[in-house]
Amino acid sequence: MTFRAATVDDVHELAAAMPHVTVVHGGQGNPVYQVGGKSFVFFRTPRPDACDPVSGEKYDDVIVFWVESDETKAALVSDPASPYFTTSHFDGHPSVLVRASRLGEIGRDELAEVVADAWLSRASTRRGAQWLQEQGLT
Repeated sequence: MTFRAATVDDVHELAAAMPHVTVVHGGQGNPVYQVGGKSFVFFRTPRPDACDPVSGEKYDDVIVFWVESDETKAALVSDPASPYFTTSHFDGHPSVLVRASRLGEIGRDELAEVVADAWLSRASTRRGAQWLQEQGLT
């Protein structure tokens, strides 16, 4: 399998392709992907907790992905070289952050898995089970 770097377009395509998804927009027009009224991927507006450690400039390209558990979150953010990170604002919250500018470090296949896992973590049990069955994953 050939590595294909993930892009912001891939995030939109993959999130929108999950079943029963709606897209709402935050106060600054940022897209929020939801299933059953619950967000699973969203483009975050700049906030003081996610900023450049040298300049202090707020990151304007942060994408939030829900995860299944604290263990999953820890596994994704534990490697300092990983593009996945978290901030104190998200302590105790089942999600990880990725800067759009670092998506190229993630393969599209890995991104597809992260998006599917985010969706599964927020979808109803029935919808999740149905989707997994349709994918041949059960």
